[in-house]
Amino acid sequence: MQTFTIVFLIALFLSSAVQMWLSIRQMRHVLKNRSAVPNEFTDKITLEEHQKAADYTITKGAFGRFELFAGLFILLFWLYGGGLNWLDNFFRSYEWGPIYTGVAVILGFSFIGSLIDLPASLYRTFVIEEKFGFNKSTLATIFSDMFKGALLGLALGAPLLALILWLMQSAGDLWWIYAWAVLSGFSLLMMWAYPKFIAPIFNKFSALEEGETLDRIESLLTRTGFNSNGVFVMDGSRRSSHGNAYFTGFGKNKRIVFFDTLLESLSPTQIEAVLAHELGHFKHKHVIKGLIVSLSMTFIGFAILAHLMKQQWFFSGLGVENSSTYMALLLFMLASPAFTFLLGPIMSWWSRKHEFEADAFAAEQSSAKELISSLVSLYRENASTLTPDPLYSAFYDSHPPASIRIAHLKQHA
Repeated sequence: MQTFTIVFLIALFLSSAVQMWLSIRQMRHVLKNRSAVPNEFTDKITLEEHQKAADYTITKGAFGRFELFAGLFILLFWLYGGGLNWLDNFFRSYEWGPIYTGVAVILGFSFIGSLIDLPASLYRTFVIEEKFGFNKSTLATIFSDMFKGALLGLALGAPLLALILWLMQSAGDLWWIYAWAVLSGFSLLMMWAYPKFIAPIFNKFSALEEGETLDRIESLLTRTGFNSNGVFVMDGSRRSSHGNAYFTGFGKNKRIVFFDTLLESLSPTQIEAVLAHELGHFKHKHVIKGLIVSLSMTFIGFAILAHLMKQQWFFSGLGVENSSTYMALLLFMLASPAFTFLLGPIMSWWSRKHEFEADAFAAEQSSAKELISSLVSLYRENASTLTPDPLYSAFYDSHPPASIRIAHLKQHA
């Protein structure tokens, strides 16, 4: 067994073991606190609602541990069980040339992966989400989304992949800089195009109707100096009863989007507070900072890949017989999560810091009290646990735990 094989397997099993340990900690902590609502929520959340959130969290966690184990087994099969070698040899037999063969191998891998993931996806939707009253999807909706996603992947992803593989093949030692520039440009283009051209393929968007909610939103946008290309309502209830709101777009093509389920569960003053929080992310330039970090990590990733693709031990150490540019790209995508796993808690900490800053902005521009009441309502409606394990939350959660976040808001109130 080669040195790199040993290093990779140690990293893979260690990261998997940590994930399993954290998931078990989360389950035990939530179960331990299931019998009583935390003191700060006793007048807002009933015991029945609290226990539903606990059971929902525990159920999702149990299935997540099964998926972790299954995913580990599938990855080992692809790498050391001959899966990637078989797929590579199958498409090589057509003698299409390295670029077309590479596109076929990577798209074929993605297609097979989607088929393998389909039963788990259906179970999450039609068993877990259905059991707790969240699912609104039908099989027709699920398969329609898959079909549309596959067509988009072919129309947009295949040409981009072919261009990157061509650069890897033909652009010399600095190919990775050109490939990074192409991928960065494509990402910015998709951020701009998504709200107007892509999102409507999957959901219906309608302008928010005249009334108190729209009046409050327009007043908030005016006093914060935020320019939007419209305030829209999305038919999120077609798939789930979970509520949400988000900003999308780039430059002048920005949109504010509310799920219809959110508008049904919150008052106009609460919606204004939620929107003020989202505006806080823009005022503190969190979106731009996140984009810079993402592009920087992609830049570093391409630089590392440029070195690894020249090393035969990289291919053989991951169980692949024939070295190629496209196989280097695919192997890098499969192997890198095992080595970057510990970046997760750093990114989570950074995200939680941004959430505190956005909450502070919302407290200044609207009402901390209304934001607290809207958050409690969202915790209730989405069955979010009020008692996550502190270590699990620090590792994974992009938002602060409910009690800490609300205590922070009360200081601003």
